[in-house]
Amino acid sequence: MEERKRRVGIMGGTFDPIHVGHLIIAETVREALSLSEVLFIPASIPPHKPDQPVMAAEHRLVLVKLATNSNPFFRVLDIEFRRKGPSYSYDTLKALIQEYGRQQEFCFIIGGDEVNSILSWYRAEELFSLCHFAAAKRQGSPISLSEIRKKFGDAALSRIHLVTTPELEISSTDIRRRLQEGRSIRYLVPEEVEAYIYKEGLYQ
Repeated sequence: MEERKRRVGIMGGTFDPIHVGHLIIAETVREALSLSEVLFIPASIPPHKPDQPVMAAEHRLVLVKLATNSNPFFRVLDIEFRRKGPSYSYDTLKALIQEYGRQQEFCFIIGGDEVNSILSWYRAEELFSLCHFAAAKRQGSPISLSEIRKKFGDAALSRIHLVTTPELEISSTDIRRRLQEGRSIRYLVPEEVEAYIYKEGLYQ
């Protein structure tokens, strides 16, 4: 990444609900790549989950704000809730560039297992020319970039940064299941998130 530009991470996702795994990955990548801040952007209508029911947008937005409030480097944007239709990363990035200008250098933060899914993202080739990607990888778990090289060339690979992050077996799916079964979610989500979920009776 170029030194003269302000580096900003983008942590997108359904966050249904957000959990400590999301926060640890964001903080680890922020530190590793010297990001000025990380923007958490909850998806309104996830394009990869068009038929899967998700919690109401206003609740997910509150949960993300509660989870990130204590970190001065984290900021939450509702940009995808203000736009109609599916939440495509390309449209979000273009909107951010228009709003903040090209003095920022944006970097999408994704899981290591999501790297090759970039191939199916909307206008993926243009994304590589507009931003970087930080892939959170586990220690000793190699990530193959051969498919991306084959489709987009070596230039695209220079825009993918592999960052080793702590291994945590936490998922939003498991948290929802635990809540439905009346089991504890303590320490899987921040205390404020847990309190709000129980107060509002979410996922139960």
